[in-house]
Amino acid sequence: MLAYIIGIVLFALGICVSVALHEAGHMVTAKAFGMKVRRYFVGFGPTVFSWRRGETEYGLKWIPLGGFCDIAGMTALDEVTPDEAPRAMWRFKTWKRTVVMSAGSITHFILGFVVLYLLAVTIGLPNAAAAAPAQPVLDSTSCARSATTKEQAEAQASSACPQGAPTPAATAGLLAGDKVLAVGGKPVATWDEMLAAVQATSGRTVFEVQRGSEQLWLVVDVPKVQRWTSAGVKEVGMIGASPKVPQLTTQYGPVSAIGATFGFTGSMFAETAQRLVQFPERIPAVVTAIFGGERDQNTPVSVVGASRLGGEAVERGVWLLFFLLLASLNFFIGVFNLLPLLPLDGGHIAVVWYERVRDWIRGLRGKAAGGPVDYTKLSGITVALVLVGGAVTLLTVTADIVNPIRLP
Repeated sequence: MLAYIIGIVLFALGICVSVALHEAGHMVTAKAFGMKVRRYFVGFGPTVFSWRRGETEYGLKWIPLGGFCDIAGMTALDEVTPDEAPRAMWRFKTWKRTVVMSAGSITHFILGFVVLYLLAVTIGLPNAAAAAPAQPVLDSTSCARSATTKEQAEAQASSACPQGAPTPAATAGLLAGDKVLAVGGKPVATWDEMLAAVQATSGRTVFEVQRGSEQLWLVVDVPKVQRWTSAGVKEVGMIGASPKVPQLTTQYGPVSAIGATFGFTGSMFAETAQRLVQFPERIPAVVTAIFGGERDQNTPVSVVGASRLGGEAVERGVWLLFFLLLASLNFFIGVFNLLPLLPLDGGHIAVVWYERVRDWIRGLRGKAAGGPVDYTKLSGITVALVLVGGAVTLLTVTADIVNPIRLP
């Protein structure tokens, strides 16, 4: 239980640090371009302590949930003092404002990449082949014997064969590393397909095998044995062979890890984009889970749910999953924050580029620039999106409390 609590705290701390660095990304880029940064605080609520360095106040607040960066004149509606007016953010060039507003998401992407890189050179990155269906490649051969209970079947997996027990695969000449292409003339592409074909046959059966560059046809005398299955005890064919299971992770050197991390990051971005597209259609399943339905493993989770999963990962000692969750959450927050919706950074970027394109078109028509967008006209849309976002957050947090997703 202690490990679980420590895992939750560590994951929540990781999220807080990520969001604080998100705001630091805005601050650093704004200062680099000469914009006036009034305040940079970690957390919300009452101030614990603060100090001033130069023109910026830095500090910590009591509620450790994110933070904020107060840049003077982020929009033309923001009140600025006479000395701040020349350095108001809205007065700067479009590309500079875009860099500042996207810096938070870029920080999340960098953090996610760093986490994955450190995994690549230490624990290793997940091997995609391990998630795919097992290939019909033999790892070893053993004997064919009956097992009428689940316990017997599990015990046999790690015990030696009794004296005189039949060894059909070994007797026929099958070796570790052989890839079975067909059983009794029936092609097989996965271990499960091969297993089903073997269980359905008996007696002398031809196995088409790939051994290196050589193709062989071996005759296996398949015996029938009593085996426990989830559907009960059945009489099935058995050759006494186990599959070659790929490594779950692949570890890399400091240099090779760079390319591997970029490749894995690309896969995670593709998965993040897919989850964002599917996000709206998953919400009904969240509501169902709140009222007692089974929680779909693919439904959205809140920071609460992600922290609980992080706690379970630490409790079970699966640090790989802990850091993968942390990297994945950083990528998701980064991409989500760039959506062209107010009050997200992506919404402000969309407004900035709308102004740029609009003024370019007006210039072609011989007209003067139109000036900054009036944000009051967008307030209705902004409030609606905030309410929707708040409702979704409330739903996911509730589901993660009353019916959380758990590790299998």
